[in-house]
Amino acid sequence: MKASYKKHILEFKRPSGTSRGVLKTKETWFIIIEHDGKRGIGECGILRGLSADDRPDYETQLHNTCQEIEKGLAYLYAKNREFPSIQIGLEMAFKSLESQAPFVLFPSEFTSGSASIDINGLIWMGDQDFMKQQIEDKIASGFSCIKLKIGAIDFQTELDILKGIRHNFSESDIELRVDANGAFKPSEALEKLKQLSDFNLHSIEQPIQAGQFSEMAKLCEQTPLDIALDEELIGVFDDAKKEALLHAINPQYIILKPSFIGGFKGSDTWIALAQKQKIGWWITSALESNVGLNAIAQYTYTKQSNLPQGLGTGGLFTNNITSPLEVEQGRLHYNNNTNWDFKL
Repeated sequence: MKASYKKHILEFKRPSGTSRGVLKTKETWFIIIEHDGKRGIGECGILRGLSADDRPDYETQLHNTCQEIEKGLAYLYAKNREFPSIQIGLEMAFKSLESQAPFVLFPSEFTSGSASIDINGLIWMGDQDFMKQQIEDKIASGFSCIKLKIGAIDFQTELDILKGIRHNFSESDIELRVDANGAFKPSEALEKLKQLSDFNLHSIEQPIQAGQFSEMAKLCEQTPLDIALDEELIGVFDDAKKEALLHAINPQYIILKPSFIGGFKGSDTWIALAQKQKIGWWITSALESNVGLNAIAQYTYTKQSNLPQGLGTGGLFTNNITSPLEVEQGRLHYNNNTNWDFKL
């Protein structure tokens, strides 16, 4: 058995805005395992500036991991405890190697094409006209749940955009989620949540920056609007600390980005802890290529959540890998009439 890795720079069709800045490219890495004439492919979906494993020794860790590939998944997963994106890349690659088809990692009704996954339509930050156009396009495309990135433009403008949506579409027509990416100051957050709650939103992701446990716990206790933790989960490697975090903050929801939290095994742990505390959850991709999105979507389907998932990012890039993943009427489908084209 041998393994290698390759770097790939994904290029956005249009620069995409968040409260942390504008994204034009996205770095990702692939692990390729070869054994007995078969090949397994996994994606290490790192996001610079956000992933816990955004470290200077990242490529060295990938190199050393590939050098030790014969030691197996369990050993390498544990050794990459502080490199969650490498953990999920390994999980994918070993599952791919064992599979009858290299990109079918979790066989199900989804991969057979007979079932689909309800997803939210993602609205990126920009000027008011750009955001309105995105919203109109998503609604016209059949989405019943829309998620807006907020926190980078004038807050009143964002409220006006939400007001405009609710003027035309009721809560029963369109479910609205917002994601602040930690943009609010703790001193202003509760008042802003009160204003946002006027528009019957489903939830807000990470209203204040991660790491402010007492402030976040207080917000989750007083909020008129359900709060979902996102960045708060990044970099929490110890299971006891995960449980303590959920107990201390007691959010209404948590959002699982497998590439940030130790892949499928890490996601299973967070789900079990959340369910123990009666905390809701959903799964979101993190700007992976279609290779990573495919694996995360297949895993997500097996969890049978009844909430819209955050899995619609595959169409953002000009140089993505051609895959069977398709979005139609606000749902993610697996079209077995389309072949993979993994050439790097």
